[in-house]
Amino acid sequence: MPPVSTDERSATGMTADVAVLIDKVRGYLGPEQAERVRRAYELGARAHEGQSRRSGEPYITHPVAVAHILADLGLDAETLCAAILHDTLEDTPLGREEIVEHFGEVVAELVEGVTKLDRVRFRSRQEADAESFRKMVLAMARDLRVILVKLADRLHNMRTLDAMEPAARRRIARETLEVYAPIAQRLGMNRFKAELQDLGFRALHPLRHRVIEQRLRAVYGLRRETMARIEAQIGEALERAGLRARIVSRVKSPYGIYRKMRTEQKSFEQVTDVYGFRIVVAEPLQCYLALGLVHGLFKPVEGRFKDFIAIPKANGYQSLHTVLFGPNGVPLELQIRTEDMDIVAERGVAAHWIYKTASTSVSNAQLRARQWLEKLVEHERESASSLEFLEHVKVDLFPEEVYVFTPRGDILSLPRNATALDFAFAVHTDVGCHAVAARVDGRLAPLRARLQSGQTVEIITAKSAQPTAAWLDWVVTGKARTAIRHQLKRLQHEDAVEIGHRMLDAALVARADSLDNIPQAVLDDYLTRHGFRRLEELLAEIAQGNRLPQQVAEELKRTARHRTRSNAPAPEREKLLITGAERGVISFAQCCYPLPGDEIGGFLSVGKGIVVHRRECPNFAELSRQADRTMAMDWDRRVQGDYRVGLKVAVDNRPGVLAQVAAAIAERGSNIENVEYQERDQAVATILLVIEVRDRRHLADVLRALRHLPVLHGVERVIG
Repeated sequence: MPPVSTDERSATGMTADVAVLIDKVRGYLGPEQAERVRRAYELGARAHEGQSRRSGEPYITHPVAVAHILADLGLDAETLCAAILHDTLEDTPLGREEIVEHFGEVVAELVEGVTKLDRVRFRSRQEADAESFRKMVLAMARDLRVILVKLADRLHNMRTLDAMEPAARRRIARETLEVYAPIAQRLGMNRFKAELQDLGFRALHPLRHRVIEQRLRAVYGLRRETMARIEAQIGEALERAGLRARIVSRVKSPYGIYRKMRTEQKSFEQVTDVYGFRIVVAEPLQCYLALGLVHGLFKPVEGRFKDFIAIPKANGYQSLHTVLFGPNGVPLELQIRTEDMDIVAERGVAAHWIYKTASTSVSNAQLRARQWLEKLVEHERESASSLEFLEHVKVDLFPEEVYVFTPRGDILSLPRNATALDFAFAVHTDVGCHAVAARVDGRLAPLRARLQSGQTVEIITAKSAQPTAAWLDWVVTGKARTAIRHQLKRLQHEDAVEIGHRMLDAALVARADSLDNIPQAVLDDYLTRHGFRRLEELLAEIAQGNRLPQQVAEELKRTARHRTRSNAPAPEREKLLITGAERGVISFAQCCYPLPGDEIGGFLSVGKGIVVHRRECPNFAELSRQADRTMAMDWDRRVQGDYRVGLKVAVDNRPGVLAQVAAAIAERGSNIENVEYQERDQAVATILLVIEVRDRRHLADVLRALRHLPVLHGVERVIG
């Protein structure tokens, strides 16, 4: 195809950059698609006319540069048009209808997917960024090209970041390192990832980047001859075996060096004391032949071989990795892969557009990207807010995985440090929610057990099992965390509805009525007037202290025109019985630490629900003046769980005494939660302890054990 002529360029107002872009597109898409891209440029240039970047350049130079990056990947004309127009909806008067009219619905959807939500008002910049990210994820789940445009947009912004204010530079660089570089890696786009990381590191820590870069240049300058000699040895061995291969030396990036120094606590010399090469061959079988040849040249380091061809990484990456003892004992890191695998390793999901054969590697990358996006959409549905969703995504963007097997031999990839509980939720949400234990390689293991690559994991479930808040401390995957929070909220809501029902019914019984006697029409009328969609919402509000049951009961009675006879005695106030297992509705006061067996009362606190106190607590006596918020309560027969209690202990003030006290408490099956010295003199020390016990009997057992200690002067339970 002939290049764009000078006359054609001047007639259309194209710059040299645009002319190069059009020529590039003509080269692989043909003249018709190149014409679409040119028309997109004309529309974008008119829309951005008069706008400038912070660097002073015309604004249109940015979207053209984004299109250049995507054209280098060989993307289609629709993506390139969307790249050129990606800021028009956000920053210009150009409307969606005009984009649809000129370029079709697909281009308009791609542009919308990349557009931020700056026109919506948010409480903070952080919330606005999180919501924009959430919107983009939903759009890229519909069309993967949305994230390709966004990554190219972020890459060019990072290349031109010097024009920004220092605070903005740091914010954008941190976001790039935390979110966009890991996304590029998750999609297998290692070329994008490497440049985003390097630019982000340079913007966030310019001095550290400069020092490491200078030292790297010096190190690899000294090693050039040695690396050339090793490369020649490997090349000769492959040639003798009849294997045609391309050998490339690998140089570590400043960010990779920095991160390894930080995470592994190593010096610069320890991290850089490695030679790295990549061997690229034609067929998968030749990868294994090349592996045998290099193992014959240099001795392999035991336990450092990984076969990512047989078991690809989560982003579709395939390669053989091995570490050898190189010259003078210096480690030699080798990656061996085919040309297909190399293209996918560099470009990931973008290889779909530039590599037209039915490559298994390309299919894997596409399939795994789709599966990941489906998981993100599932997180989005179950997240309470955009900020929570963004945190889940960050948790999911782990650079390293472990590969474990189901009992049927299926392979699951999980983040590093994943537990058996993460595995359970990866299998299915229902399996996770009812998990009680695991079998790892046939041996019984707790749900919090960390998994290692190659293990076979089986989950043991029980219908009665339910998630607990402690599970959130055991899991690392976003899917597990989201599912656990969702289930806890559901269980808390169910408990709140039950408690609220009992509270409202008790308030109606005190007025010689019951909830069952209130006509449905009266209930519906009350719910409509107060903005509740269902009765359960009202009951949960009552349990959480946001509405007083007495006021609701009074209004329902008044509406139903139920009158209590004046000479009829009011029924005795019914006590609310609790088991201690009510989630999110009942809490126990830290001033008096009530235990099963204590006489108790409740105070209805706004937003907190019912706070349980001991009847003899001075604070409860003060709170009881608000009669409409005070509740008669007692313990149910089915009490369960551990409860905190405060103890004031006076002991000899000498070394080793606290250990004796702790041992006595532990022997009685109790756990110490907090220790605080209150007073100390030469002879006696007074210690405040918070311990966990099941009930008053368990507490009495602990107190007896403490009173047998020769170092004890006295012990009493803290009240108020």
